[in-house]
Amino acid sequence: MRYRLRYLQHDLELGEGEFAVGRNASCQLSLDDPLVSRRHAILEVQGDAVIIEDLQSRNGVLVNGRRIDGRVRLAVGDKILIGSQEMTLLSAQAERAARDAAAAPAREVAAKMTLPRMRVNTPSSGIRIESDPEPSMVRRADQFKLLGGVAEKALAMGRAGEAERLLASALADVIESTRAGRFLPPMLVDTAAKFSAKLATATGKGGWADYVIELYDAQKRPPPAAVIDELYNAMRKVTAVDMTRLRNYIESLRPYVAQYGPAERFLFQRLEGLERLAALR
Repeated sequence: MRYRLRYLQHDLELGEGEFAVGRNASCQLSLDDPLVSRRHAILEVQGDAVIIEDLQSRNGVLVNGRRIDGRVRLAVGDKILIGSQEMTLLSAQAERAARDAAAAPAREVAAKMTLPRMRVNTPSSGIRIESDPEPSMVRRADQFKLLGGVAEKALAMGRAGEAERLLASALADVIESTRAGRFLPPMLVDTAAKFSAKLATATGKGGWADYVIELYDAQKRPPPAAVIDELYNAMRKVTAVDMTRLRNYIESLRPYVAQYGPAERFLFQRLEGLERLAALR
């Protein structure tokens, strides 16, 4: 049996052997998503079987809403979530039969792609975001100024997927700089965290909440009150969060609590409450 992987408006051929998914350009499906690891997962076609394996990624792989552990055999129609990107396993034969049976096309058929490698840039709003190997702080801030208002409107209209695509590149830039140990202005961090927390609430994807925790863990400070408020909203909506990351972050702040002022101590207490809320899920 031949298989395809449907992602956005593309169907990707899955030939015999391995098909890598991640942020690295060497992957067959390269995703510009801050929640995706460099080599996140492998799909392996073995005759009539398709096996997916999580390559010890930061945010894991979900199949039909459940996080997998080790190697898992997929069935046609399974929904795969890698970072914030959803894809579906399809049977090539079934897709072809459905097209042949149609009397006349009622709508445009999604483009079929058979390239060995594909680079997907998630922002697809028509607004072009330029990127350099190491964008300046001004460029990063300008990305949020350019896209923030549009993304806010999309969220207000319930178009979470559109907002997610708009913000993914700018958010990826911030988290990559954080992981590289570069200094980021606190205002830029707080802006990225605010949007990520809103995406967690709007999409129900715990990976966006994990993004916020990772940002502030690197900063070694509590988030501002507005970000914590949005995280409380998110915890009531998301399917899963990385409890180990959240607990480790809180414990890393604990030695500094005695030096905090009243406002920062209150923020820390709210983080402890957030951990209790997340543990109830």
